[in-house]
Amino acid sequence: MFQNTVHGECIYGNLLNGEWVESDSGKQLEIHSPVDGSLIGKIQAMTKQEVDEAIRDTKMHVRTWAETPIYERAEVFYRAADLLEERAQEIAEILTMEVAKEKKSALSEVTRSADLLRYTADMGKSMEGQAISGENFPGGSRQKLSFVRRVPLGTVLAISPFNYPVNLSVSKIAPALIGGNTVVLKPPTQGAISALHLAEVFQSAGLPGGVLNTVTGRGSEIGDYIVTHEGIDFINFTGSTEIGRHISSLARMTPLLLELGGKDAAIVLEDADLDFTANTIADGAYAYSGQRCTAVKRVFATDAVADRLVEKLKMRVDKMQVGDPRNGAMITPLIDEKAAASAMELIAEALEKGATLVTGNRREKNLVYPTLLDHVTEDMEVAWKEPFAPILPIIRVKDVGQAIELANRSEYGLQSSVFTNDINRAFSIAERLEVGTVQINNKTERGPDHFPFLGVKASGMGTQGVRYSIEAMTRPKAITVNLREDF
Repeated sequence: MFQNTVHGECIYGNLLNGEWVESDSGKQLEIHSPVDGSLIGKIQAMTKQEVDEAIRDTKMHVRTWAETPIYERAEVFYRAADLLEERAQEIAEILTMEVAKEKKSALSEVTRSADLLRYTADMGKSMEGQAISGENFPGGSRQKLSFVRRVPLGTVLAISPFNYPVNLSVSKIAPALIGGNTVVLKPPTQGAISALHLAEVFQSAGLPGGVLNTVTGRGSEIGDYIVTHEGIDFINFTGSTEIGRHISSLARMTPLLLELGGKDAAIVLEDADLDFTANTIADGAYAYSGQRCTAVKRVFATDAVADRLVEKLKMRVDKMQVGDPRNGAMITPLIDEKAAASAMELIAEALEKGATLVTGNRREKNLVYPTLLDHVTEDMEVAWKEPFAPILPIIRVKDVGQAIELANRSEYGLQSSVFTNDINRAFSIAERLEVGTVQINNKTERGPDHFPFLGVKASGMGTQGVRYSIEAMTRPKAITVNLREDF
């Protein structure tokens, strides 16, 4: 069974060859809510031998699934999307308690994932092969024809993060499956229950057994083992830069798609609409307590506009609802107390070195109140380190050239924002920023899900987005026909 209830406790199995099974280890991991500490359920602590079995099982089903017509694969996706929408409220409630996500955002994550499934199905059906004539190349001949189509790589390892355990699992699973691959999903420990519900949706939608298997357990125990497993043909990972670098060092020849950390900057020019800019930056920085790689993590404001911007930001921040995500709070408890402690250390270090506290700097267990820091300088850690927390530093600059230089000095290169009414100037600045995406007059954010999403430098490797992800997890295969001259 997907879920057993023993003495009032929910115990979740792993999906293996179409069946939900418990680990032979007899060990389970308790998942407690960051909201109130309550026990949400227990997941399996799988052994290395069980990891072997999960991977081996997917390898046995690669050919059958790859030979399944794309329109049949797509039908599974359409059914899964419908089921996600039917169960959206239930899964959203689990998300809210498991990762402390505000209930409206949790519901949006589920419904967005249904849309992603449908779009991926449509895209998969539209990605036709090519016929290339040899006569297009000097010295070639029209008697030589190459038929090119995309074929799966094999078994894809999908490793999803705690902050979007449903959507970022779908963004990995769906492109892999529509491309004909099989998938082993390693969900985050905190967020695993939400991800297992997603796997159960795929099963209920008619996905054949063994095409998608799940593996739960602590990364410290099975993480290195699974990423170095000879049965894995592609690794798709979202998480911290530290872990991403570690995976990259272990993966050797296994191809990777990495979505890592960010230190996304918002550059505010003198002619920006400050009311709009302040509201947009505040939403981008503090939504889900800043626990997003695409959150606005620092603001570069010219001296001419900084005072007014800070005033407007403070007004917006002071109105934010703080507390229980079930009550619609925007600022909710961080994923654990370790994250909260790290956030408070960053704030303390900045204040010690002369930053100005505008508002915030308050903690209750793992709940950190939205904090706005002004007069942050280059020698402060908060100017460079990514806080997965509701902390926004304001760095004052003399001109836009200095803003660009400081933004580019970061080890990260995920996204940046530029706020100005001068579109020509905005494009000029965007061209000079060393990031994957520049948002003009908007907060940094992921999506829509068919847009390219990528990081440079320490922010990632490869490009996501539906079509880009499908292409990353498949390869071209050419069959060349050599025709004889007909005399």
